[in-house]
Amino acid sequence: MSKELTPEELITNEDTRKHIATVSRVIHFVVKELLDRADRHDQSKLETPEVEEFAKHNHKLAGTTYGSKDSKDNREALKPALDHHYAKNDHHPEHFKHGVSDMDLVQLIELFCDWKASSLRHHDGNLRKSIEVNAERYSLNPQLIRIFENTAVLLDGV
Repeated sequence: MSKELTPEELITNEDTRKHIATVSRVIHFVVKELLDRADRHDQSKLETPEVEEFAKHNHKLAGTTYGSKDSKDNREALKPALDHHYAKNDHHPEHFKHGVSDMDLVQLIELFCDWKASSLRHHDGNLRKSIEVNAERYSLNPQLIRIFENTAVLLDGV
């Protein structure tokens, strides 16, 4: 036999249900944004001027260690294509005047997933090393670095 709720408890229950529904709606919105980004991720790499430059240099990237001098040299050789790529893709800090500070959480999630996927392309790829290199490259704050490190654990084996 269930206890009859007081008017105050009924109001609290209704407020709680509205809150749960709102959180659910917001999460669904974010998930849809991420799914849309997944479907259009890096499409500019399949078009001029990027496709030609990446075709010339991608094979070299796999054999380099991310953050090494060779890796930086390859990035420099790709600069015109990368400048175009960064202008077209807002999941890169270079897209913004103030880098990571101008990004939203959805853009950061895509960026982080990109780091994970990119680490799998290198013969010695390592997401944790990418976080370390990019923490310095983008002057990430310790709290964000820790969040990325925590998330790397979640993605182990993916």
